[in-house]
Amino acid sequence: MKLRLKEKYNNLSISTKMSTFFVFILSLLFLFFYNVMPILLNYPPDTINTEFDKSVSITYYVFQCLALFISLTILFIIYFKVSLKSLDKWWKNKVYNKETMLKIRKKCFLFPYQTYAIIEICPVSIAIFILSITGSHPEILIFKIGTLLFSFSTLVGAIFLIFSNKLLYPFLVETSNHLNINATNAFLSLRAKLSIQLFPGILITALLVSLIGYSTLTREKGDLLNYYYKTALSNVIENNPYDVINHTTTTDFSNYLISDNDFFFVEYPDGSIKTSNGSTLSMFFVKYMHDLSPSHNNRVYESYTIDAQGVIDKVTYNGQIYTIGIYYEILSLNTFFSFLLWSIVLFVFNFIILVYVTASVQKDIEKVVKGLNHVLTDTSGSTNSKLPITTNDVLGDLSIAFNNIQELAKNNIDKIHASQDILVERERLASLGQMIGGISHNLKTPIMSISGATEGLKDLINEYDSSIEDSEVTAQDHHEIAKDMQSWVEKLKDYTSYMSDVITAVKGQAVTLSDEQSVTFTIEELVKRVNILMKHELKNSLTNLNVLMHVSPSLELKGNINSLVQVIDNMISNAIQSYNGAPNGNIDMTIYQENEELIIAIKDYGSGLSKEVKEKLFKEMVTTKGKNGTGLGLFMSYSNIRAHFNGNITFDSQEGHGTTFYIHLPI
Repeated sequence: MKLRLKEKYNNLSISTKMSTFFVFILSLLFLFFYNVMPILLNYPPDTINTEFDKSVSITYYVFQCLALFISLTILFIIYFKVSLKSLDKWWKNKVYNKETMLKIRKKCFLFPYQTYAIIEICPVSIAIFILSITGSHPEILIFKIGTLLFSFSTLVGAIFLIFSNKLLYPFLVETSNHLNINATNAFLSLRAKLSIQLFPGILITALLVSLIGYSTLTREKGDLLNYYYKTALSNVIENNPYDVINHTTTTDFSNYLISDNDFFFVEYPDGSIKTSNGSTLSMFFVKYMHDLSPSHNNRVYESYTIDAQGVIDKVTYNGQIYTIGIYYEILSLNTFFSFLLWSIVLFVFNFIILVYVTASVQKDIEKVVKGLNHVLTDTSGSTNSKLPITTNDVLGDLSIAFNNIQELAKNNIDKIHASQDILVERERLASLGQMIGGISHNLKTPIMSISGATEGLKDLINEYDSSIEDSEVTAQDHHEIAKDMQSWVEKLKDYTSYMSDVITAVKGQAVTLSDEQSVTFTIEELVKRVNILMKHELKNSLTNLNVLMHVSPSLELKGNINSLVQVIDNMISNAIQSYNGAPNGNIDMTIYQENEELIIAIKDYGSGLSKEVKEKLFKEMVTTKGKNGTGLGLFMSYSNIRAHFNGNITFDSQEGHGTTFYIHLPI
């Protein structure tokens, strides 16, 4: 069951995974925020999810939170589906186009940080909009809720940043494997990335410390003031209720009030309210006073907060009931902003420490990178450069690991150097052995002819010797015998010349790679050697080699002719094998000049190269011959042309339609 669920999860698109994780994190935040916010902000009792709540705020607290949750869910699911559409499509089809892959990588790098910023802004904006619609939340409370929501949104953004980087990691690996990346083009430093990820923790710590301190102080001070003003109100009602009722605005109540912002108020039987300082009581306060205060020991609250409260009592005067109360502030705006200021100071202090720590970490890593680059750019070719161990942490372990790799690489390089010449020479001798098998067949014909010629000459010599004292033999007969002997000598000369050419060609191909025989040679001489060395293999495979020369045969080149012949022979052999034994195949060797280059094109009409082989060709030793091939042939050919002629080899191949190799030689 677990494996089946994991398989289903792995088959989901990247946008679906992002959406699912976001909804999961948002749900956790919603549950936490829904339960914790009333506590942190000191919501008065019975003011959420009650009829009172609905009457003053249009709808219940839970519906306000659900509206925020649903809005964010829909908004971000749409955002993920639209923003990640290109990634979903690419991962499904995996088109390895360079421009497309670069765009995919850019999206993978930018998306997490772009989403981080959106997650910070959107919840706060939507929440402020929802709270503004209700009309029951004062600006200071909206500010508190917005600040609290922003801090937790930042935390969610940081969590999502880490998760999205993890989900996008396979995209970066896949594209990196098909691109030659020499530079990162970083848009954010490591210091900035660490700061972004650690920033939420510092922000929430500073904010929670301030809010918890502020809330605790508000509750304790509120209880004390409530006790004090309840006693003061009892004294006033007991001693002089007449002045409160009839002279509310003119009576001096300063002896009873602690703060200049506190005041007495009276609600008359007709519902009108007068205050001792001319202030107006909020609708929330009046509603709470009527509906809920009797259940809470005549305690009244100003809004969805306990920063301002009141205490009331009912008085019967002239047969009518009056409500007399005292409105008092617990903590003023100055107190709130003082807490806010200190939380900002705390945040800035911790952020400075964070910046210093991240800068120190980045500096340590930069030292390692600098050491690695020094080793990489060491022109001496030495593998003895080592990174200094300057820390006793993971960066020190990294330096030690690199130094160990350096030592291992040095040993491996020494082994490679020791076996490289042997490996290459074995490949050369293997191809040379195959070539000599064909040459031995070509030499049989002239050897047999030379043997026949010597027998003919021997017969003529015997004939001539017996005719010396024969009187019937005329001078004309002697001339005829001489002419026949001359004919056999000419044939011997041709046969030995051909054998000499064959031996010269074979001898040239038998030299080792270390022999730099840079000589001047003509195109005609090059073609002649190729024809001699490939004649038997072409004949044996029933393959035709068509030489198409569009340059002067006397055009001269300078370089190692033996290496060039070996390269061309190797390509012709590969072309022969592309027909998989089918007879009457054609191979075109076209020689032409293009700008300042001589180009030798060797074209076959065989099976062509697969996509996998084309991607690896010239980069590593790859073969299409299975266990019968080593992959050294074309790899060595490419190296020879680059090393001995400062040239290049390119190719064009279509699977099932043939292959053309182009040898580019500077003239």
